[in-house]
Amino acid sequence: MRVQVDANQCQGHGLCQMTAPQVFALRDEDGHAYVLEEEVDGDLATAAREGADSCPERAINVG
Repeated sequence: MRVQVDANQCQGHGLCQMTAPQVFALRDEDGHAYVLEEEVDGDLATAAREGADSCPERAINVG
C-alpha cells in the first residue's frame, strides 16, 4: 500500500505520528508530517491506516 501526506493540507497536529510513529515523522522546521516509508504492507499498512484516520485535516492518503 502507498502512503502519502498532502503537505498543503497538513497543519502539524502530530496525531498521525503519535498514532503510528513507525510510519510518520514530523519535520523539525514546521512540525508537519511526512512518511518514513511510502510503500508499506502488513502491520505497517494497518498502522498507516490508523494514522490516516487520526488526521483531523484528512491530509493522509493510503491506498
